[in-house]
Amino acid sequence: MRGGPVDVVRRAIDDRNPFPGTYGFAGELPDGTVVRDVLGRQPLFYDSATGHTAATPHELSDGESFPAGHVWNREDEPERVFELPEPEPVTAPVAMEETRVAIDEALTGLSSDGLAVAFSGGVDSALVASYLDAPLHVAGFDGSSDIEAARNSAEVMGRSNDLVVHEVSLEDIEAAIPDVARVIDRTNAMDVQIALPLYLVAERAAAAGFDRLALGQGADELFGGYAKIANAPDDHRVEADTVRGARREVLETLPDQLERDVLAVRAAGVEPVTPLLHDSVVGAAWWGHRFGSQRHCWLKPTAGAKQPSRYGRWRFAGWPSTGSPKQSLTGRRRPSSTGVSWPERWTGSLGRRGSSVGWTTTSSSTSNLD
Repeated sequence: MRGGPVDVVRRAIDDRNPFPGTYGFAGELPDGTVVRDVLGRQPLFYDSATGHTAATPHELSDGESFPAGHVWNREDEPERVFELPEPEPVTAPVAMEETRVAIDEALTGLSSDGLAVAFSGGVDSALVASYLDAPLHVAGFDGSSDIEAARNSAEVMGRSNDLVVHEVSLEDIEAAIPDVARVIDRTNAMDVQIALPLYLVAERAAAAGFDRLALGQGADELFGGYAKIANAPDDHRVEADTVRGARREVLETLPDQLERDVLAVRAAGVEPVTPLLHDSVVGAAWWGHRFGSQRHCWLKPTAGAKQPSRYGRWRFAGWPSTGSPKQSLTGRRRPSSTGVSWPERWTGSLGRRGSSVGWTTTSSSTSNLD
């Protein structure tokens, strides 16, 4: 069992409790029961014909992704036991305080031993970094937007000496593409492009001697950090007709995204650490999304914010009292996957290199792992 104590997971199954106090879990219990948590935070694959399970798809001859929120007795079809609940509305002050406490506890309890932070300079990675006595790693081309943003944020936070900049070349990218496509077991261009930055910064953190990498992953899904959520129901990328519904719709894409991203980071030689996806944070955020009007307060802009949802949510929740830089909360930064920006001049080369490993050009996956 990866990600949670066996007794906690067993009790969660018995109680059908989707948030039992872990960072996610997946694997087998002593009685042979197979289980994966409600958000799929730990990858798991299975072969229904043989009953075998594995943490990567390449360990099975005919495996498929085990569905999040399900258990399996190896005889019948996997059964869903964990569901995202339908919470009752709460007031804004209660939601803010519960979320603040949950995030504070999740981050304060993290050990910095062997830990590096994937630091793009955006709000989520800055929040994570503000709690941790750990080096801040960013990768990209010299002069790229993410490196500039990381330097600016680190300076404001008084952490310039902790910032480690890894410059990558086009050759580095081209060399990594086949490895990334293979480890995530996907060949569509969107998934490979999202996984590449994670792989590159994780690989460099591993080479520097670290075995864990902290990510600000999951905050956009939990707190409505995508424009398509804020613009529901007028955005064609979501089917929901309310902001609440759009956020649930996007949150339900996390298992597919996390499977891809965790596989990429682990293949690079480090273990991903995602404090903003701890059950306490997920639960507080999920309950908190029901207060107020349809366009809930997580999406209200702060004064001067250029993007209302993404850069307003932490200030609304009571930060930057922990030291997150103002620029991360109110500035505009081009979205990318943790720590590597993607200039337009990569496009042609990525396409050419991708065709050699059989890339397809469409994907339903989306991610922004600030």
